[in-house]
Order: sequence, then C-alpha cells, then structure tokens
Amino acid sequence: MPMTIYGIKNCDTMKKARAFLDKKGVSYSFHDYKASGIERTRLEGWAKKVGWETLLNRAGTTFRKLPEKDKEDLNEKKAIGLMLEQPSMIKRPVLEVGGSTILVGFRPEDYAGLK
Repeated sequence: MPMTIYGIKNCDTMKKARAFLDKKGVSYSFHDYKASGIERTRLEGWAKKVGWETLLNRAGTTFRKLPEKDKEDLNEKKAIGLMLEQPSMIKRPVLEVGGSTILVGFRPEDYAGLK
C-alpha cells in the first residue's frame, strides 16, 4: 500500500515519525510541504476526512505570531487559506496510507500496524 508522509524536513516530530517508519522497514515517500507547497484539493480532502481543526497547528510559532484578526472567526475556508499561505501551520506529520487513511501527528501506537 503506497504511503506518503507530509511535513517539514527539520521538524523534530517528523524526524521521529520517519525514524520509526525506517526502523520498521516501511516504504514511504516524503513530501516537504514547506519546500514544495501543498495543493488546495489535497488539503481540502484531508479536512473533509479529519477536520480542519485537527490539521491546523495552533500550538506552533507560525500560528501564534499571526495578527489577532487572522486568528479570529476561524472556519474551514479561512484555516485552509492560512495553511496554504504558510504550510508550517499544518500539523505534522500527515501520513496518507493508500489514499484512504489519514493519520495526523505522530503516535507510535497509531503507526505500529503499518507495513
């Protein structure tokens, strides 16, 4: 089953997730959305599956540094726009498994069954 892990190369959580997959011998491709961007349709598809609230990294520096007006009245459309403008606001990692399963964030127990 093809897997793609999306994130930022130098993110500590990304490094943990990739090391976990590497140690298990799981084959995956890596998409650095800070370097390569992310397509609106993909981001919208993730939001439909897991919710935009799950995808938006409110704890990160990029989000916290936003002007208050940008943080107010957040909805799916506004959040997706912010994430497209600044992909570092997307929670990391996002793992697509076979085009149907989306895992957001890294928890070893969620990755344990991957092959």
